[in-house]
Amino acid sequence: MSCTEKLQALDWEALQRDLDHRGYGLTPPLLSAAECAGLASLYDHPDNFRTTVVMARHGFGSGEYKYFRYPLPPLVQALRTLLYEQLAPLANHWAQALRLQQHWPDNHAELLELCRRQGQTRPTPLLLDYSTGDYNCLHRDLYGDLHFPLQAVILLSRPGEDFDGGLFTLVENRPRRQSRCEVPPLGFGQILVFPVRDRPRPSVRGYARASMRHGVTTISRGHRRTLGIIFHDAL
Repeated sequence: MSCTEKLQALDWEALQRDLDHRGYGLTPPLLSAAECAGLASLYDHPDNFRTTVVMARHGFGSGEYKYFRYPLPPLVQALRTLLYEQLAPLANHWAQALRLQQHWPDNHAELLELCRRQGQTRPTPLLLDYSTGDYNCLHRDLYGDLHFPLQAVILLSRPGEDFDGGLFTLVENRPRRQSRCEVPPLGFGQILVFPVRDRPRPSVRGYARASMRHGVTTISRGHRRTLGIIFHDAL
């Protein structure tokens, strides 16, 4: 069974409950070793990408990442489309909970059309490359006024074998509360879904907005590559 078939068969209700409860949803391993290796190897072929970012030059951390150009590689395109279709209902639930005047379309192509109307036309899926000593500061992937509230990351390297350290980290800032930190146990071939900027949390008056950022701790040994899937395009 391919990863796209596994994705369609996933228990999405359980993943959405985890997103509501913990602020992230983690799938079982969905990508095979061959699929992970194939995606990771794309990094070494510059024609796949529109932009390379050396993180230290911008104060983002240490390491490097590259944004894909259109057309996206077939597996990246399939993952982006299928994940969006499953996550759009949750995004609309969150918009309603936060009393936002926003309705997200069911189809990813329609989201990209909304992006185009805002001048956001550059693709945002990316491959990230970290070596020993590299890290990623806490941040958000907004890219423009229109930003879909969820995104995903897929680990293409084996923790404990290919690298040590490099823990994906989420920090949640809640009104009148101290910050809350989560370190999802992201494994090889798993997909982690998490908020781009905000998420609703139950409060005495219904829901309150919790502000989210994410990053990666320092790689203590080895080499780590990940695929990031952002659903909206960039200015």
